[in-house]
Amino acid sequence: MSIADIRQTYQKFELLESAVAADPYTQFGQWFEQALHSEVREPTAMTLATADIAGRPSARIVLLKDFDARGFVFYTNYQSRKGLELSVNPQAGLLFFWPELERQVRIEGPVSPVSAAESDAYYASRPLGSRIGAWASPQSRPITHDALATRVAELTQELGDNPARPPHWGGYRLEATRIEFWQGRPSRLHDRLVYARDAEGDWALDRIAP
Repeated sequence: MSIADIRQTYQKFELLESAVAADPYTQFGQWFEQALHSEVREPTAMTLATADIAGRPSARIVLLKDFDARGFVFYTNYQSRKGLELSVNPQAGLLFFWPELERQVRIEGPVSPVSAAESDAYYASRPLGSRIGAWASPQSRPITHDALATRVAELTQELGDNPARPPHWGGYRLEATRIEFWQGRPSRLHDRLVYARDAEGDWALDRIAP
């Protein structure tokens, strides 16, 4: 089969203006709850797209760890590629793709670090191995397999069972200025509803062409 012949017909749901919430965070919460209770394998997985100071983009999958009316939260090494890019260009995009529901959510906006208290609380909730890993991994930098294993072993002994959060690791919050809800439809005539925040902070809702 040719790659060009691979296609999927989307027809499970439709998305109408009359059926969505007045604000996008409420609407996201409704869709997210449906994803959690459906057969979506990784409902919290989202593509994070950043760009460096020259506008060169990069993207990777990260995990959503919290959301509310303030924005969408994820955690990483501040010295990773994404962390360094966010330090010089604090704008990003998020993309959720839930194929089992034939849905996407696209989110754009400025990004800023969460408070130290929030980062501390989330770090303390992680499994011990992940907490040690945050210390051991010089994320996005060259390292050998053996060198990483050695660092993990040494730090496991050194840090004990209750390591403090590394100063180079913590959370970011994307404050949405634009959120698009995409529902797959037959004949590629997909439903696309976009919430955009205006200068007063209110949300406007528009349908855009598929």
